[in-house]
Amino acid sequence: MRVSPMPMTEPQPNQPATPDARRGRTVLARKWAYLLSGVTVVSLSREELDAELGELLGTLCDSLHRATPDLAPAERIGARLVALGYVGEPGLRCTLDVLGKGLPALPELQAVDRAADRVVAALGALSCGFLLAHERSVLDQQEIMHLSLLKAVRDAQWNLRQSEARFEEVVTSSASGIAVVALDGRIVRANAALAEMLGHPAGELAGSVLYDVVHPESVEILRAAMLALLDGGKERVRQSERLLRKDGDVVRISLTASLLRDAEDRPSHFVVVIEDGTELMLLQGELSRQALHDVLTGLPNRQYFGTHLETALRRADPAYGVTLFHLDLDAFGMVCNSLGRRVGEQLLVHFAQRLRAVMAGENAMIARFHSDEFGILVENTASTPDIDTIVRAINDELAEPFFVDGHGLALSASAGVVHRPSKGIDPLELLRQADQTLRRAKERRRGQWMMFDREADAHDRRTQAVAVGMAGAWEHGEIGVRYRPMARLADGEVAGVEARLHWDRPEDTALSHECCVELAETTGLMLPLGDWLLRAAGRQGEWWRQRAGFGLPMVAGLTGHQVSDDALGTRVTRLLHDTGLPPEQLMLGVPAPALPVSGVIENVTALADLGVHVMLDDFGLGPDDLRAIEDLPVDIVRVDRRLAEWQAWSDSTFLGALVPLVRQVGATLVVDGIHTEDQANWWRTAGADLATGDYFGVARPPAELAGQFAGT
Repeated sequence: MRVSPMPMTEPQPNQPATPDARRGRTVLARKWAYLLSGVTVVSLSREELDAELGELLGTLCDSLHRATPDLAPAERIGARLVALGYVGEPGLRCTLDVLGKGLPALPELQAVDRAADRVVAALGALSCGFLLAHERSVLDQQEIMHLSLLKAVRDAQWNLRQSEARFEEVVTSSASGIAVVALDGRIVRANAALAEMLGHPAGELAGSVLYDVVHPESVEILRAAMLALLDGGKERVRQSERLLRKDGDVVRISLTASLLRDAEDRPSHFVVVIEDGTELMLLQGELSRQALHDVLTGLPNRQYFGTHLETALRRADPAYGVTLFHLDLDAFGMVCNSLGRRVGEQLLVHFAQRLRAVMAGENAMIARFHSDEFGILVENTASTPDIDTIVRAINDELAEPFFVDGHGLALSASAGVVHRPSKGIDPLELLRQADQTLRRAKERRRGQWMMFDREADAHDRRTQAVAVGMAGAWEHGEIGVRYRPMARLADGEVAGVEARLHWDRPEDTALSHECCVELAETTGLMLPLGDWLLRAAGRQGEWWRQRAGFGLPMVAGLTGHQVSDDALGTRVTRLLHDTGLPPEQLMLGVPAPALPVSGVIENVTALADLGVHVMLDDFGLGPDDLRAIEDLPVDIVRVDRRLAEWQAWSDSTFLGALVPLVRQVGATLVVDGIHTEDQANWWRTAGADLATGDYFGVARPPAELAGQFAGT
């Protein structure tokens, strides 16, 4: 019988884009076909099998490339394997082995995000599809067998010899165990498959009692089910049972029983079909283990860890509780980028082994979450070491060089720790707490651990909630642009206007420019928001220039992300063209700490070439700051507002030396953060030129600021 092609519910997958990808798929498909044909029997020729498996592999690879994982194709592939012929357990084991090793090695999947996790999920879905299709096939076979048996037995009432010959043919050729059982439980006839299953010689089971070969714990359950059949309460019984072999071993089986009736429709016999489920249960157990464990390290995965966490919280010792560690292997990305992914994988295996060694004496579960992140759940006792001792022991183990291909690797691990959480906490919330604590620990320095702090976590969550809601607030018009004057210290007159962000939150405190910038930088919103700020400032500046005769600079500060953007020159060129603002009337602030970043110096030079004034923001007393105003086309520097605030309450005589240094290179000195008259007088005496701050005017809507332009 020829196997028909697998019906497709979606378009045929595209061929891989590169010759290397196509070659990789072809080689893997041929290997799959060669090994599969060695352990199974299918009705396809070798060429047909190559083509069939090549198509299935293409469908599977395409599904792994999708942005949103889709496991349905993998399930259909598993079902298709069952349809190919007598594939069975050896074919599934062969398939999992070939694809489990071959898919991660395909060049096209190396760049796929979390490829190993996707492959594991796809193979699990393939296995589920195979098992479901196999189970349906078994049930269909049993149903057909039952119908044949019922027809044969009914015909036996009319023609005994003919029915017996037919019955013998069905029973003898069946690989399943079949028995005809009298209403009192005595086995009238049993085929050779059942005798072999229970370790008896052929024909020995006839005359024995069915309930004698059933495990004592299940006898009453089976007896009640058979009585229900006899009474008409059920048409068919399907149960998982344990039968006793002659040697005393137990065999797990799937039992299906039906009631036979005679020509007068009276109950006559039971027909019992028995399918050996031992190998299938072992296979299901192995597949379940693989679905709940990491393929690379053999550790439990995040799903298994989460289930265990819920149980551990319920049974935790009231006095000692549990401790959750969320670990991250420091510099793992550097290892993979420099030495290759294979070395990184070996390092992960080594790290898993070291964690097992450190926690060997504790009641602990170790799991790999993803990439280089691991979790440890310790069920504490009186002898459990303190947290610092455990983390120190882990890092001491990692400090011993681990050699891979001649490279001695010695790394460290950072950890976020939640100690003795409440029993009623949601496991997902507990995992989130540990993850957030790990992020906070890594902000300080590597190789450290930090304990979960409820107040700090609450603050972080509030801040993050505000940050992620910023885009929506911008869309709804809550974020606007306000302007504050840049004044001459000598006479207080306006020398320029600085554009500033302002978030007017209807149900909460308004947020200043500095807060808006800090939040936008954390979410990546700063590039579009900063571009919008520049355009708003440019249009406003051109309007003032034409309508109010205001020809002084429009000032806008850039952030580190903006000034390192490769398209900054293009953005500013388009801004000047679209708004009509003359380049000499635009002053852009470049943060001094961003100068060492690649591409920033080139952007500063490009801005100066456009005719735009470049102001060095956050200027301090560091040697790099002083060298920058000598080497770069910067003619204005603005002192970091923290220095101005420091001057207000400390002995800041040495700050007076800052002005001569700036004067020496011919730059104009601007001071930010002037809030009082004393500050303004001090910096005026020191020789500073311009200043910004609340003393000279807070940021206001443009209409409120226009009155200060008189005389400019």
